[in-house]
Amino acid sequence: MDVVSDAVSAVRIGRPFSNRMQVSGSWCTRLAPYDGAGFHVVLEGSCWLLPDGGAPVSLGTGDVVLLPHGTGHVIADTPADAATVAQAVSFERWFAGHEPLRTRAGSGNVDMLCGKYRLDRSRVHPLMAELPKVVHLPNRVGAHAELRAAVDLLGHELGAQRPGACIAVPSLLDLLLVYMIRAWAARGSGTWPAVLGDPVVAAALRALHSDLAAPWTNNRLAAEAGVSRATLARRFTTLVGRPPMTYLTWWRLTFAAKLLRDTLDPLATIARRAGYGTPYALSHAFSREFGTTPGQYRASATGPSTSTREPG
Repeated sequence: MDVVSDAVSAVRIGRPFSNRMQVSGSWCTRLAPYDGAGFHVVLEGSCWLLPDGGAPVSLGTGDVVLLPHGTGHVIADTPADAATVAQAVSFERWFAGHEPLRTRAGSGNVDMLCGKYRLDRSRVHPLMAELPKVVHLPNRVGAHAELRAAVDLLGHELGAQRPGACIAVPSLLDLLLVYMIRAWAARGSGTWPAVLGDPVVAAALRALHSDLAAPWTNNRLAAEAGVSRATLARRFTTLVGRPPMTYLTWWRLTFAAKLLRDTLDPLATIARRAGYGTPYALSHAFSREFGTTPGQYRASATGPSTSTREPG
C-alpha cells in the first residue's frame, strides 16, 4: 500500500452512493451536511455550487467537485441570492418525488452525477483531514488525464445503461475519489502535498506503508530513504508533524482499528498484520491509544454497509 491508498481505505465504509440529476430551466436544490464526503460530476451543461459559509463555485461540463468534509451546500442554475437559497428544495425530497424543484424558464439542460462516500471519521489520516472544504477540479485541456478519463467512462456507463453497470459505476466512483485527491495533491498547496513531494519523506512513508509489520527502527528506515538517521528525523518531523516511529505506532493502531471494523479476523492475525508480536501487545497499545479494548471497539464499530444507493 501507499499513503494515499491507506489514507482513503482507512476511512471508507461500504460503497459510494450516487444519483443522476437531469434538470433544465431555473432551479435550486439543497444537500444537507453529511458525515462523509459529497461529490458532483457535471456531465453536460453548467451550474453553480454554493457551499455553506463559502464563496459560489461555477461548474461547467466535465468539472468535478469534492466536498471531503460533508459540507452542506446548494446547487443551482445561477449564483442564487440568500432568499432563493433559503427556499431551496431538499435534494432528497426532490429525488424521492416528494417535492418538485419548481423550475421555470431559464438556462439550458444540466446532466450531473451527485453522490456521497461514506466515511468513518474516528481515525482520519492527516492527509484526508487537510483537504479543503471544497476541492474544485475544472475540466482543462491536458490537466489530470486519469480524472478526465474516469469522468468520460462514468458518462458512457450512465448514458448507455450497459450490462454490468451496477458494478462498473461504483468501481469508477472509487477511482474518482483517488483521482480527485491526487489532483488536489498535485497542486502542491498544503502540508501533505509537500510531504508527498519530498523524496526523502515520501520514500520513508512508502516503506512504512508497504510493509507495516516489518521490525522498523529509525536506522533501518533512514537506510531505506537513503539518508542519515538525523536527516530523516529532522525532515520527517518537520513535514509530517511527528517523528517517524511515533507516526508508525499511530498508523499501526489505526490500521488495526480498520481491521477490527471491517473484518472478522482474530486478534492474533490483526496483531501480526499491524506489526505487534502478540495479541496482548496490541491490546495494551490499543487500549492506551483508544481508551477501549480491541474487543469493545469491534463491538461498537459500524460495519460496512451492504447498500449501494441512497437518495442524495
